[in-house]
Amino acid sequence: MESKRRALISVFDKRGVVEFATGLVAQNYEIVSSGGTYTTLQNAKVAVTRIDDITGFPEILGGRVKTLHPVVHGGILAKRSEADHLEQLKSHSIIPIDIVVCNLYPFVEVVSKPDTTEDTALENIDIGGVTLLRAAAKNFKDVLVICDSTDYKLVLDNLKGGISEADRRKLALKAFTHTAEYDTAIKNWIEKSN
Repeated sequence: MESKRRALISVFDKRGVVEFATGLVAQNYEIVSSGGTYTTLQNAKVAVTRIDDITGFPEILGGRVKTLHPVVHGGILAKRSEADHLEQLKSHSIIPIDIVVCNLYPFVEVVSKPDTTEDTALENIDIGGVTLLRAAAKNFKDVLVICDSTDYKLVLDNLKGGISEADRRKLALKAFTHTAEYDTAIKNWIEKSN
């Protein structure tokens, strides 16, 4: 039997995530998740592992730190073609993460409301999600990165036969574009609020 692969799903916008995760489980993926995504998947009876069960470290600071951990980022950033990387994963008991599904806190929507306080705006700046997307996009040859629910079907339809390098590049480009636009929105908000 083929060994399980691992997908990390951490999304603010949960549209389609239950169906997508169900499709991944049907294709022999272990789903790892945090916070509200974990609860959504668990409530839908999708087999899901809490992120703290793989890191051995709880979410802290009111959820500000969930996925920022070497077990997570080592599993994403390891190059599967590098024997040294694989040996380091093995020596630290890190399981590779093959798919990262993440969308970000709705910063732009939050700051567009006239009554948004600075504290609320700051709490809606995603740190871990941006880091997940950038790590997975950097390692797109080995890790699929999905930041848009409209790509769930493409991935599920092509997973068995393998996602082409061209599609992997497109998904990575979409992730880098998403994070660049997100950071630009934050920069613009800070400039405007000075």
